[in-house]
Amino acid sequence: MRLFTTIAAASILFAACNSSSSDTAATDTTATADATTETASNDTGWISLFDGSTLNGWHAFGQTGTGKWAADSGVIYLNAASDAEGGDLVSNDSFGNFDLKLDWKIAKNGNSGILFYVQDDKAKYEDTYKTGPEMQVLDDERNEDNKTPTHRAGSLYDMIQATPGAVKPAEEWNSVEIVSNNGKLDFYLNGVHVVNTTIFDDNWTKMIANSKFKQWPAFGTFKEGHIALQYHGHDVWFRNIMIKKL
Repeated sequence: MRLFTTIAAASILFAACNSSSSDTAATDTTATADATTETASNDTGWISLFDGSTLNGWHAFGQTGTGKWAADSGVIYLNAASDAEGGDLVSNDSFGNFDLKLDWKIAKNGNSGILFYVQDDKAKYEDTYKTGPEMQVLDDERNEDNKTPTHRAGSLYDMIQATPGAVKPAEEWNSVEIVSNNGKLDFYLNGVHVVNTTIFDDNWTKMIANSKFKQWPAFGTFKEGHIALQYHGHDVWFRNIMIKKL
């Protein structure tokens, strides 16, 4: 009886392992849902902004197409050598309070950024950065923007320097999180809390007045807007783009 029980238990365990292996393989080879559809996550509310193979749900700022941006094998990338028109890649949807997570990788000497609360109206606002604050994406080692502390990777661009030491070298993946909730703004870079501030208050107004953005009155005044991935003339890659409305 004891021998039979042992054999039966081993058979069940073997079957369970095979089932787990099959499930994992299926997950790895199955494309994710279309853009802006809720993911099958235990933590509900997360929305995928990238389906892994197309740029559905995105467009180049001021264009009907996607310009130099393309998608393949689970990655959105900017091909700087492309003959297509340049321009930031902007989400079709806009967001108020949000929690945004994604991964980025920059070419050597590269520069880019992740903008939010962008107003998608090129006729009124010539560039995305004239309305939307930015989390800097940079090769901190080589790009000359590293000379300005508030221009280094993970910083609230030209306003608050990120906690040093969190960014990985060029051509390696970095994971970031941007949380904007009722005026509280937090940036995370590779698990490090690199920026913590309050927006839309008197101090925010003072920070803008002491930055390059003071020349654009609409900058940092909007509490809802689009996500943008910055075109800065350098190859850059993004993946695993997820957002939760708060």
